[in-house]
Amino acid sequence: MDKSSDALYEKSLIRPEELAHVVHLTHLVTPQSIYHLRLGFASLASKPYTSKWYVWAVWPVTCCSTMLTWTYSRTFILERNQFNKVNVQTWVVPKFKIQGDELNGYGELYIHRNPKLKIKVVDGSSLVVAVVLNSIPKGTTQVLFRGNLTKVAYFIASALCQMGIQVATSHKDEYEQLNTNLKNVERESKLLLSKSFTEKIWLVGDGLTKEEQMKASKGSLFIPFSQFPPKRLRKDCLYHTTPAMMPPKSFQNIDSCENWLPRRAMSASRVAGVIHALEGWNVHECGNTMFNIEKIWEASLHHGFRPLTIPT
Repeated sequence: MDKSSDALYEKSLIRPEELAHVVHLTHLVTPQSIYHLRLGFASLASKPYTSKWYVWAVWPVTCCSTMLTWTYSRTFILERNQFNKVNVQTWVVPKFKIQGDELNGYGELYIHRNPKLKIKVVDGSSLVVAVVLNSIPKGTTQVLFRGNLTKVAYFIASALCQMGIQVATSHKDEYEQLNTNLKNVERESKLLLSKSFTEKIWLVGDGLTKEEQMKASKGSLFIPFSQFPPKRLRKDCLYHTTPAMMPPKSFQNIDSCENWLPRRAMSASRVAGVIHALEGWNVHECGNTMFNIEKIWEASLHHGFRPLTIPT
């Protein structure tokens, strides 16, 4: 037997490691969420994340998994995708909470510490803002803003004021923070403190309470601007998904659910990284930096990504 032929055959079987053009970092949201990953149960991964009673039945396994995660935590590749010659990978950081602003200023500190960094850090906040703005029904004149104020929240409020839409908030501290951060022209007669809860459109983030939801008018629409959706406590109200888009059919190997999103839907922050790679935008978008909102929205539509419809 020709040994050189065997060596050539074995070498041909070795698959060269694919170079990732885009890496999307994600993390576990609860100890049970590991079962909803593709490496968990396929039946769970194919549906939006919800807490199931039978998952609690295996709590001893969950506890062991959590302990191993804390002790031997290592980032691992969850998913590989390809779209228009761009290789996309999703890496899971085995943590249950990301302290973006408190820890590193949403990536800004990391960039300053590594000025010669050859990769670009994109948090996708511009596309998140664009998705939220385009989720608001046409003809809306007033929205209620409620939730922890973040970089995304400030830019959404600013854009709404520029569009002539009144931004109401029920918390005095949130009103004062918005009033301080928005320019005079933007907030003039467009920012107000309201306790009526009569607005039909609610833009909500982390911090929305059960009591506040119960005060909403019948038929109100809750549109989240944060990564985590509010609990759906009202059957007589509508709840939009967290900021996300549906990829074109040519986006390969995407057949599971990303957290609580519908099947195949991608979070806006994940889509933004892909768009930056497709367009060749060699810039960071992190910290207080915000990319052009209209530009990235138009680019995402050009590449075949579509906004999600309001669930009924």
